[in-house]
Amino acid sequence: MVVQEALSDPEVDRIFRALADATRRDIVRRTLAGEASISELAASYDMSFAAVQKHVAVLEGAGLVVKRSHGRERIVRGNPDAIGRAQALLDSYEQIWRARIDRLDALLTEDD
Repeated sequence: MVVQEALSDPEVDRIFRALADATRRDIVRRTLAGEASISELAASYDMSFAAVQKHVAVLEGAGLVVKRSHGRERIVRGNPDAIGRAQALLDSYEQIWRARIDRLDALLTEDD
């Protein structure tokens, strides 16, 4: 059984701030499917190499991607562990919400 550590508030802020941008979400999606160099990623967007590099740096800072050197290239891959930790947080919020709905439903059916 894998036990995931809870995310700290600053980690949560970094993750969701990073995912608030459509380009960064697309970079995460692409790099979870397979590794890509920053040059390969930059070719997919109508922006400069430097802009894509900045997006990758934000994602790396949030722990959503990992970057490694391969010769002169920087290879980026998605970090499924970070995505899983964020998903676990969202799941816990969903459980709270569902419990409230269940309690409301029980209150509404009590009077029947």
